[in-house]
Amino acid sequence: MVKQLSPLKRAPESAMPLIDYEGHFTRAISQLKAEGRYRFFNDLARHAGEFPRAYSHSYNKEILIWCSNDYLGMGQHPKVTGAMIQAIENMGAGAGGTRNISGTHHAITELEETLAELHGKDAALVFTSGYIANEATLSTLPALLENCVIFSDACNHASMIHGIRYSGAERKVFRHNDVAHLRELLASVDITRPKIIAFESVYSMDGDIGHIAQICDLAEEFGALTYLDEVHAVGMYGNQGGGISQRDGLAARVDIIQGTLAKAYGVMGGYITGSQKLVDAVRSYAPGFIFTTTLPPALAAGANASIRHLMQSNAERTQHQANVAKLKTLLSDARIPFIPTETHIIPVLIGDPVLCKAASDMLIDDFSIYVQPINFPTVPRGTERLRITPSPLHSDSMMQALVAALNTVFDRLNLRREE
Repeated sequence: MVKQLSPLKRAPESAMPLIDYEGHFTRAISQLKAEGRYRFFNDLARHAGEFPRAYSHSYNKEILIWCSNDYLGMGQHPKVTGAMIQAIENMGAGAGGTRNISGTHHAITELEETLAELHGKDAALVFTSGYIANEATLSTLPALLENCVIFSDACNHASMIHGIRYSGAERKVFRHNDVAHLRELLASVDITRPKIIAFESVYSMDGDIGHIAQICDLAEEFGALTYLDEVHAVGMYGNQGGGISQRDGLAARVDIIQGTLAKAYGVMGGYITGSQKLVDAVRSYAPGFIFTTTLPPALAAGANASIRHLMQSNAERTQHQANVAKLKTLLSDARIPFIPTETHIIPVLIGDPVLCKAASDMLIDDFSIYVQPINFPTVPRGTERLRITPSPLHSDSMMQALVAALNTVFDRLNLRREE
């Protein structure tokens, strides 16, 4: 005879839950909304071949994008989309697994060869995102270097900070771009201890540039490895798009160059480049690499096509820099406050989260111009901004319309102007 199982005991309908989980979530979201920091995602459909034009399903109308990290519009370049279509037709959609199981496909090995060539390194390793590349590498390398100390710029990206924390290594944070402070910290540590200096070339929110040459000098003096995040510079600078380190002739002095395939290259993924043994060590030990499904063939092929194109063509970079300079001049003439830098990132300063969101809403509601507000914790409180990223595909008339719209928004909201 089959024994009958007793029914599960249920709490009375009137019983209150022990913990009000939904209440916690509601209060957390309400706090963000009260502070003006709640993030609204604009549901966009970009028009292939017509960047920066897109259709907003959130607003049910055509818009112009002014805040994309697809800096050169390569995400819709026919060489890139063509390579992706061909890869799907030849190899299918997925990668088949992690690299350790069955996911090492030919498109990704070709991509890694191209990346190593781009940066003049022995080897490269591709990850599913730039975030994972930073987190996996900076959590793994210090664990392989006994008694390692990591020196981190105060404005490093969250992915770098998290990777360093996960490593368990001792860390020392130097003031942003303060080489003298970095020297003091390096001098405070036993010269025989392994050291890594982690910093960026282009800092994405302010658009300023790291002191690569001076940091390399210190690394050589104190026996440290250098780890350079070039995610906002690859494709954009250098005669082949190798970043600021290539532009300034410093790539050979940097031990590890990390980059992304999702910004100037217009696709998806991240990577590191370095010596063969260093890359092999990360490949063999980093959980963020070992246990993650490989980038699919189409993405790898598209990224490879994008990199190869920008290694040969300077037309996109030349037009891009011309547009950036032109827009900065137009903004200055209109007394719109922005952080002046030599890079392509133009942070228009608002200084208040509620007003920043209001300015963004007004731009899209009244002018069909999309610029996402940037608030804390991405930037410090009181420095809220509209982060504008012109591309080579933004026309003169588009730039003039943007500045005219910003003029109206600044007047309506009574925002501070440049003196």
